[in-house]
Amino acid sequence: MVLSDVEKSAIGFICSLAGPVTFLENVLVLALIGASSTLRRRPSFVFISSLALADVFASCFFTISFLDFHLHLRRDGPRAYLFKLGGVTLAFTGSVGSLLLTALDRYICIHRASQYKSLVTRRRALASLGVLWAMTTLVAFLPLLGWSCPTGLNPPCSLLFPYIDSYYLACWTGFILVALGLILGAYGLVLWRAHQHEAAMVALQSSAGGQARMRMDIRLARTLGLILLILAVCWVPVLSFMLVDVSTTLTRAHQRAFAFCSTLCLVNSAVNPLLYALRCREMRGALMRVLRRGRRVARRCISGEPTEAGGRSGGRGSAAAATTWRPRLRAGRSRALS
Repeated sequence: MVLSDVEKSAIGFICSLAGPVTFLENVLVLALIGASSTLRRRPSFVFISSLALADVFASCFFTISFLDFHLHLRRDGPRAYLFKLGGVTLAFTGSVGSLLLTALDRYICIHRASQYKSLVTRRRALASLGVLWAMTTLVAFLPLLGWSCPTGLNPPCSLLFPYIDSYYLACWTGFILVALGLILGAYGLVLWRAHQHEAAMVALQSSAGGQARMRMDIRLARTLGLILLILAVCWVPVLSFMLVDVSTTLTRAHQRAFAFCSTLCLVNSAVNPLLYALRCREMRGALMRVLRRGRRVARRCISGEPTEAGGRSGGRGSAAAATTWRPRLRAGRSRALS
């Protein structure tokens, strides 16, 4: 509750724009994966579904809690505040954890391509997500379970989050930094391994093959560089303020800057579907099929023609009826002849 009226308006605009966009994007990703049996069976899309679910939680929990605290100045009690903050922590911790599993999945896919299908199965992917979300839930609600600070905003409490113990904040920040470091290392190894693989696949280093390999390396480097750049831009400022809050006393100017930097985490949740889902060829194909199907249904509704589902169901119904009645007619004829 340190923002001026102009800063409140800016924060409200950012959250009101990024929150619904994040929610709609990730719900679309979940719907596309859920509607496709092929995508649901692949472990990579199981991890992307977990990422989209975490970002849906972030769009809801963060937007509502953040606007209530900074704009509406809602003064909740300790348990109500810690419950809301636990929801936000759950969403962002689950998002970073899902990003880590996605990075490890891509590392195994390219580092052990021949053993990938046996190593990364759908059952193991679901088991790893179960462990991830169980740990995330426990870590997120530890302050509500008792690891809190009774003095509100006075030492040893955090100046950024009321009722949050500085040691808990230091542990959570360290956990996120380790996860981001592992993501950085995994994607670095992916880029190095892909470069080696493409170099080995080019026969005799011909000029055309060398140019194709260079284009492949450049595209992969751009994609991974963009992923890591967005992670750094969205998370490093927030984590830096948290580390400073643990070690020293923040001023009101620092607290206002942290309020704006924390909205970058919501922006990261809005960008994740574009980087990890909609850039995938299978996801774009599923989206185009849904759009074409919706266009055909809209045209039939406008023209007054029966829908494709109705026509098919009618045809199947008549065929099924004919198939059902033919044995009965034959049985009746046999009885009549006898």
